[in-house]
Order: sequence, then structure tokens, then C-alpha cells
Amino acid sequence: MAEKHKKNDKLDILNECTISTEVDAIMTSFLHHMKYTLGKDEYTATKRDCYKCISYVARDHLIDKWLNTQQTYYEKDAKRVYYLSLEFLIGRSLGNTLVNLDIEEPVAEALAKTGYDLEEIKKYEWDPGLGNGGLGRLAACFLDSLASLEIPSYGYGIRYEYGIFFQRIRNGYQLETPDNWLRYGNPWEIERPEYLYIVKFYGNVKQYTNGAGTLRHEWVNTQDVVAVAYDTPIPGYKNNTVLNMRLWSAKSSREFELGYFQHGDYESAVADKVQTETISKVLYPNDNIFEGKELRLKQEYFFVSATLQDIIRRYKKNHPERADFNNFSDKVAIQLNDTHPAIAIAELMRILVDEECFGWEKAWDITTATFCYTNHTIMPEALERWTVSLLERVLPRHLEIIYEINSRFLKMVGERFNGDVNKLRNMSLVEEGDEKRIRMANLAIVGSHSVNGVSALHTEILKDSLFSDFNALWPKKFNNKTNGITQRRWLRLCNPALSALISESIGEKWVRDLTELKKLIPLAEDSAFLEKWREVKWSNKLSLAKCFEDHNRVNVNVDSLFDCQFKRIHEYKRQLLNIIHVVTLYNRLKENPAMDMVPRSVIFAGKAAPGYFMAKLIIKLINSVAQKVNFDPDIKDKLRVIFVENYSVSIAETLLPAADLSEQISTAGTEASGTGNMKFALNGALTIGTLDGANIEIQKEVGKNNFFAFGLTDKQAESLKNSGYNPRAYYDNNPVLKQALDMIDSGYFSPENHDLFKPIVDSLLNQGDRFLLLADFASYEKTQQQVSEVYKNQALWSKRSVLNVANTGFFSSDRTIMEYVKDIWDAKAVHIKI
Repeated sequence: MAEKHKKNDKLDILNECTISTEVDAIMTSFLHHMKYTLGKDEYTATKRDCYKCISYVARDHLIDKWLNTQQTYYEKDAKRVYYLSLEFLIGRSLGNTLVNLDIEEPVAEALAKTGYDLEEIKKYEWDPGLGNGGLGRLAACFLDSLASLEIPSYGYGIRYEYGIFFQRIRNGYQLETPDNWLRYGNPWEIERPEYLYIVKFYGNVKQYTNGAGTLRHEWVNTQDVVAVAYDTPIPGYKNNTVLNMRLWSAKSSREFELGYFQHGDYESAVADKVQTETISKVLYPNDNIFEGKELRLKQEYFFVSATLQDIIRRYKKNHPERADFNNFSDKVAIQLNDTHPAIAIAELMRILVDEECFGWEKAWDITTATFCYTNHTIMPEALERWTVSLLERVLPRHLEIIYEINSRFLKMVGERFNGDVNKLRNMSLVEEGDEKRIRMANLAIVGSHSVNGVSALHTEILKDSLFSDFNALWPKKFNNKTNGITQRRWLRLCNPALSALISESIGEKWVRDLTELKKLIPLAEDSAFLEKWREVKWSNKLSLAKCFEDHNRVNVNVDSLFDCQFKRIHEYKRQLLNIIHVVTLYNRLKENPAMDMVPRSVIFAGKAAPGYFMAKLIIKLINSVAQKVNFDPDIKDKLRVIFVENYSVSIAETLLPAADLSEQISTAGTEASGTGNMKFALNGALTIGTLDGANIEIQKEVGKNNFFAFGLTDKQAESLKNSGYNPRAYYDNNPVLKQALDMIDSGYFSPENHDLFKPIVDSLLNQGDRFLLLADFASYEKTQQQVSEVYKNQALWSKRSVLNVANTGFFSSDRTIMEYVKDIWDAKAVHIKI
């Protein structure tokens, strides 16, 4: 007893340690970390050291809340939400943490006293290479909202050692170099070597009959990998909740094979270790075309297996009795962010049936009550479909389980639809063909109690087209959860000048409740307020123009319309439509350099997957057009084209505040949602867009007069394709379009290689123009003229800009998360006290 009392005394002393937010205390802590954590002094410290130290100071402020949050969840036995995502594009942590902790000012003052500038120091943080784009950024926004709304939850993913790639532009071409984002370390993460889980691959399945006469299965002769946990704190906004993002790193189960080592074969001795740890080395690029590769499958199963083991360990801590698995889904909700973690359904079944010895029916009830699935793609070619041969070799027991799921499911489908062969074929988890494949989206639907799309249009397409047979079977299973973004990062942090003006005018409640922005609506008629609004935008544009001058060596007219398209480069997102329009503007100016034209700076940013030939060629075309336009003396400052290399979260935070026009021009019916469209609108940009994805809801919220809509609707686009679309007819009947395409085709923008861009023009004229660029071009061009006319009237433009911001409250990820909580997870907020 004395020993126990003594131990508790030590813990009491530890718990009494607190962190002060006073300036002098922050400065002392900063200097302490500089000396005792980094071993540096005033003579050896660099600005990167300064970034690390102030990050440690900020992390210190999180620790008490972090530990207390986790302990409170145990004490209250709270239902917890587990968000499984192969990507978390979290961006830089320092600025976001200071905002949510509400300690920006004292930290800035403390740094100033030591001779450093906070804004400059923030730039030394490397963007974590943990995601490709929209899916990973959505996951990051959701974590911020979950913490701010005090929902007991965790994010689980992979700790990639290298991000997708670092994009350089050389002679107009994309050049990929390694994104070694961890080269300087990561002060935000804490390694948890006490949480080690064995993840199995390969091997074979042994069947046997136990003493009770029950057939059992055992997965044997496996190759094992160790999953090691790395934790990152995720703070809520001005509350005591700090959630945990747990990322897994792969380690060899043996450091090296001693047999090789003893015989002097040192390379072979470590070869297995290197191969094993490749699992968490590199993030796969996402180009919306699924290609099954063994490493990708191993990544998906690796993080799913480790995560489920961790979830069950945590559950058993509160529920040690085996029978308590009956309450598993009452305490655990697992959200699958797209199909990447869908193998978790088969894995939980394996654990329950093979390890926990539940009968199939009971295990299936637990599984389906636990899992929820979010679909993120409409295009069939992007849906994951693993070959049976690959699954049989890598995950043999899981293939058996999937076949058993499918057998039972198809029996039910046959009974429900009177043996309808088409429905059986469409809904089967197994796709027949020259090589059988497992449809992971079908597995996710069958194994979940909720399936949601991410915009109203997307969900309707899922229900009416892509998964119509499933919707006919389970109409109540499908629901919509329109995506959202966190205003803490995408306005409060990235646009401090606009945030300050808004808070000065309507108060600061909008940071917690974005619908508060409605209070800006009356100010859209206030000329003095609109003048301040324009001053903020102009200042943001001036800062960006200076960046272009420094980094791109291009002078940009600050008074020009900043026309922006920032997103992954893909044919369906139609950067090509945008650059063709630029060519038409260039031609008009060449014909009449003195013409009265609204100056326009067209700014592109985004990466193309390394193996995506057409996307990379489009990047080259954009840069070749830029080279011609930007240095043509006839053009002067009326037209500029900029391609910003290595687009990332932190670069987006710099670009968005300066944007006037948001290009959201994907072919209707192809974009699931988009969240860039929401970020632009929140920062005061007006949208030119098709009625695709969440654009439809943005137009509804901000009003048709404040949204430049163009092009075919999704139903019109589908009808045109089905009726025999002829892109050449649009080319032949539109002289402006024909001239632009002929210039691109003839080598006008590539004099060093006249045939360079022929594949682009060929894809439009001779290969069907799959994404209907030519069909939408005339409407797009006409609407761009309307954009210019409105921009001439700066008072009207500013009014519409204010109304855009005022009506974006619906697009907060806080709203999205609350819909998940209410409609899907049935979780409750837990208030954390300190």
C-alpha cells in the first residue's frame, strides 16, 4: 500500500505541472527548449531551430489537455468515432495550433523579445507529406471539427516517410523529386513504441475442427510486419479537447536475418528489413484511375489491421469480458474514408470469427453495425477492384471471408429480386471476366450500415446510377453529407486581414459558428465597408504579386482580375478548357493590342500524377502558353499566365486570399464534391463553374446572381454522350475555338517541337473529347465575358464578394460533422474539464 501511495504522490506532483500562457513564461520555455532539447545557444541556433522550439512550446500547451481528453473518454466510457483514411493532408501545424489555443499574440510577443518574427518562423515548417489532395484535406478538416465540437474520436492512417513528390517546373515540364518531409524531424509527433502490433501477409489458411466439432480457420506461415504508432495532437478551438491522430509506421519484425549476416552476406541480411519497411515509405499519387498494385494493397491492409487491433485493445480496456463484444457497435463507430480501408470489413470478421470465436451471424451483425462508408468518386475506373489472384496470395484468409460474405449476400439478393441475373451480376462482390476481381466499393456497401455521398448531386448519382441496385435493396442506407471546410484554417488563419475586418464588423463568433457570417449581408450595401473590403483584397493581391515577381520573375498587374484554378491536374477538372480560353484572349489582344479589356492574371496550381501523360502534357501547355503571353510586348500587363509549382496546403493558404475568380469547371457529373470551391468562396472569390458537385449547393446558398454558372448539366452531358457526341461539329462552327486549337496543334506554342501538343488536340477532335470541353466552350467563353463586365464595376463586384462570404456558413465542416454525429454515428460530445 505504501508503494502504491508513494506512486500516486509522484503522479499527483506530475499532474500539478502546468503551462503558463504569459509572455515571459513562453519566452522562458522557448529558451529552455533551445538549450536543453536542441542543445543550441545564441551562436549556433538557426531559424529552423527557432521553429522547432516554438513548436515544442506550443505542444507543451497541448499535453495536459491531450492526456486529460484521453483519460476522460475512458472514465466516461464514451462512444468513440474512428476515422480511417489513407491520407491526412493536415498542412502546417504551428499556426493552426496557436489559433486554436488562442495564444498567437503572446507567442508572437515572446518571439519578438528574442529577436524573431513569428510569421517568418512559420515558414520553416515543412508541409507533412500525408496526402494527395481533396480526400486527405477533407480528413484533416474533419479532425479539426471533431476536436472543436468535442466529439470523442481518433484519426488513423499511415506515417509516410516520403510524400507524393516535390513538384519542380523545368522548361515548362513537371519534374518529380522526393518529398522528404521528415528530413528535419517532426516536433508535433510522439512515437509510441509501447503500441506495437503484428500485421500478417501471405501464408496459407489451415482448417481444423475444434473439440466442440466446429470448423475453425487459422492463418499460418505468414510474413509479419510490425506497426509502430506515432501520435499527433489535434486541438479543438478554444476548448480543452485535444484529439489524437495516430499514424502507423512499418518496421521489420526482425532487424535482419542472422543466417545471412553470419555468412558475410550483409546486403541480404538487411534486404528483408528494407523491403518490409517500404510499406510506409511513400504515398501513392492519386490520379483517379485505379491500378491495383501489391504495395498499395499492403499499405491498406497494414494500417487497417494495426488500427483494428488498437481499437479492440482500447475497447477491451473498458470491456474486459468477451461477452461485452455484444456492445461493440454501441461504443465504436468506424468511418471508412473511401474504399481504401474497406478491407477492414473482412479483417474485423476474421478477428471476430477466427480469434474471438463468434459465430458468423453474430460477427456479421457486429461488423455491419460498426462500419460506415463514404464514397468519394463517381467514375467507375477510379473504384478499387483487386484481382482475386493478388488477394489470394497476399491476404488468403480475407479472400475466403469475402467469398463467404458474397455467397450469403447473393442468396439474399436472389430471394429479394427473384433471381434477377443482371442484379446478381451488378451487385456481386466478385467481378467476372478474364481475371476475376473483388469490388471493394461493393464490399464497403454490403458491410456498412450507412453509405454517404459528399454532395447532393453526387449522392443522387450514386443512388440513381452507380449503385442503383444497392439503393433499391437498401434505400435507407444511402444518405448525403455535403463536404465542408474548417473556417479556423481556411479563413481565420490563412486570411488574417479579412478575418480582422469581419471580426471588427460582426464579432468573433463566426470562428466557432460559421453561420454568423450572415450578419455581413447588410454590410454589402455599406459603401464604407465595401471600400475596406476592397483594400484587404488589394493588399492580399499585392503580396501575391510580389511573390510572383520574386519566384516566377513575372510582373503581375495588381489591379487585374486574379483568375484562379488550384487543384490536381486531371482531364475531368478541365484545366485545358481554361488555358484554351487564355489562348482566345491572347489572340484578341494580338489582333487589337489597344482594345479595352479587363486585365486578367490567370493562375494555375496543381500536381499531375507521375504516370499521367496527358495531365503532365497539359502542365507543359500551360507553361508554354505562359511563356508566349507573358513576354509578348503587345500584351503589356493586360494578360498574364502563372503556374505555381508544388501546390500544397501552405501554398493554398497564400494564394486563396488573393483570388478574385474561382474556376470550378469540371464536366457536370464527374466531381463528387470539391472543397476548393468552398475555400475560394469563403475568402471572397466569385465562382465561375458548372453545375457539378457542391457547386450546385454553393450557387443555391450564395444566390444565382452571385455565381457565374455555365455549361451542360449532368443530365444534359449524359444525354449528349448517349446521342452520339461529335466534337468536330463544335470545332468547325466556332472560329475562335478553331483558331486556338489550330495554334496549339501546329506548334505555335512549342516552336522547338511542332508536334508536342498534337496528342491534346487529338484527344479532343479524334478521340471523342470524353469530358466535353468543346461542347461547353462557347458557354464558358460567354460567361467569362460576363465576369469581365461585372469586374469593371468594382462596387458591384465587392458587393457580390461580401455576399459570397456571408452565405458560406453551410460549408463549415462543423456542420458536416454534426450531420454525421446525428444521422450516422450516434455519438455524443464529451466536455473536457481541466
